[in-house]
Amino acid sequence: MKRIAVIGAGASGLTAIKCCLDEGLEPVCFERDDYIGGLWHYTGEVEEGQACVMKSTVINTSKEMMCYSDFPIPGEYPMYMHNTCVDQYFHKYADKFDLKKYINFRTEVLSVKPASCHEETGKWEIETKARTSEDKETHEFDGVLVCTGHHAEKNVPEFPGLDKFKGKVTHTHEYKDFHGYEDKKVLKLV
Repeated sequence: MKRIAVIGAGASGLTAIKCCLDEGLEPVCFERDDYIGGLWHYTGEVEEGQACVMKSTVINTSKEMMCYSDFPIPGEYPMYMHNTCVDQYFHKYADKFDLKKYINFRTEVLSVKPASCHEETGKWEIETKARTSEDKETHEFDGVLVCTGHHAEKNVPEFPGLDKFKGKVTHTHEYKDFHGYEDKKVLKLV
């Protein structure tokens, strides 16, 4: 049976694990945090390299358009779901298909590169590290699915004169809720 590495246990990573199982492949998922759902799992803590929705985030896609084809969103959920409902839905999906047992939580992927035998076998070498240890491990896989999303790292553009601005500049990566902004003038740059 071919072993497939899945990097990330968010919206894409969960379905990647399920698709591997459907195709008779052995998925091994590496998730750097201790939860599934990626950016849809709200946390009040700011963590570099990990995206997170704001506390008030409501998805802008209807539940019929965003649900997985093999697992409809429960009828009692609102049409446009708050992030807590999205997070619950991902847990229901993972539980329904028993996906969590394939996830190595709190495990960072340090590198992905072709294995020394890649030309002949197509295999990949992945180096990982448990976040609770300094010990590194090297694994070999037949394939790699990178499901890390594109919001993990913040993009901070430079604006002429920004260094002269006397106010506070906050990237949405650090913004969690309205506290600290009451009675202030706020300019949002898009």
